[in-house]
Order: sequence, then C-alpha cells, then structure tokens
Amino acid sequence: MKRRNFLTLVGTSIVAAPVWASVYSNNNATGQKAIDSIFPELPFAYNALEPTIDAKTMEIHYTKHHKAYHTNFLAAIKDTPAANLELKELFAGISKFPAPVRNNGGGYYNHMLFWENLSPVKSAPSVTLNAAIEKSFGSMDKFKEEFANAAKKQFGSGWAWLVARPDGQVFVSSTPNQDNPLMDVVEKKGTPLLCIDVWEHAYYLHYQNRRAEYVDNFWNVVNWETVNKRFDSR
Repeated sequence: MKRRNFLTLVGTSIVAAPVWASVYSNNNATGQKAIDSIFPELPFAYNALEPTIDAKTMEIHYTKHHKAYHTNFLAAIKDTPAANLELKELFAGISKFPAPVRNNGGGYYNHMLFWENLSPVKSAPSVTLNAAIEKSFGSMDKFKEEFANAAKKQFGSGWAWLVARPDGQVFVSSTPNQDNPLMDVVEKKGTPLLCIDVWEHAYYLHYQNRRAEYVDNFWNVVNWETVNKRFDSR
C-alpha cells in the first residue's frame, strides 16, 4: 500500500507526523486487499485537533478502539476467501460473511476514512464538489444542516455520511454500528466522501452527552482536501 508523509501543526510548531496508509490511494479501496497486517499509524499527533477533539479521546479512540477492529478483522478473515478480496468487493457482498467480518471490517475501514477526514489545517470544498453539494442540497449551509441532523439523530452508535452516486450526485445518510455505504446491507449505497463517528467513545470524554456540540464543532477540523480527492476519484 502506498504511504505518504504528513505534517501536523501543533501550536505554532510543525511536527513530522507518522506515515499513513491511505484507503483512497487506490481509488476508493479498489485494488487494496482487505487489510494490511501492519496497523497504520495516525496521520497527526494526538493533540493536533484540540480543542475540537481532545488528545486523550484521540489516543484512546485510535489505540484501543481502532486497533481492536484491526486485530479482530485480521483474525476474522484469516485463512478464508475474504483475505484475498479487495475491500470494495468484500463490502459489496458483506451479507454473505459472518458478523465478525462485517463488524470488524467496517470498524477498521470506517476509522481509516474518519482519520483522513480530519486535519488541523483549514481547507475548503473544491469548485466541483461545492457545485455538486449545491445542486443536491441547495447550498453548503443546507448540506451541513442535513449532515449534522443525520449525525445527531442516529439512534445509538453509528455514523453519518456524505456519499456520491456514480453519476456524481451526492446525498447524506447514516448507518448503525460499523456499517458503511459500500456494504450491500445498507439502504442507500455509494462512494463515501465524508463521515463522522457518533459512537460515544468518539466524543464522550470531552463532550459527555452533548453529541450535538461535538457534531457542530466537527466542521472546524474537516480535511476538505481529502474529501475533494475522494469526489474526484470516485
């Protein structure tokens, strides 16, 4: 898998962050086998996104939750046909696989996307993505409102998504647990562009039960450069 170096701003200094294996280095998981046996390093320092996401939450989320999904996914597909499938192909037929593959595969992949969504460096949607958003939602503000509502109203654990159809139209959806829009078990399918994790472990240390505040602050750390690339390579 391709790797790249990241620079992360921490305070006023620039720190070389660990290398990161992008799940979008091969066009939305196409060409990427189900999982890399080496757990990828976080693309920024734990404190890089403060105050929106605190360092302790980031450390626990990455080292405990994401790491567990990686470990359990490896175990679930070991010596099975799933180990030889590309992620996109695996998710397209995920209903045929046992729950540990679905849950841990989704948890591994969704978190990879989520980390790529985030950056301490300000950015903006591209002209082409902005046009697609305005066509589907009427305005960027309306899109953010619909996305935020999907995240805030997702019952229990899950995710909210901005998703692209093959024709370039975009829509908002939400999924429970570790499902994602690439899976054949979800109602609204497409290419994930942007996601937010609304499992309580993603925000509870800092925000407690204030999920809405966490969702509203999410826009402060969105890495639109990555989202733009996802849209262009869909």
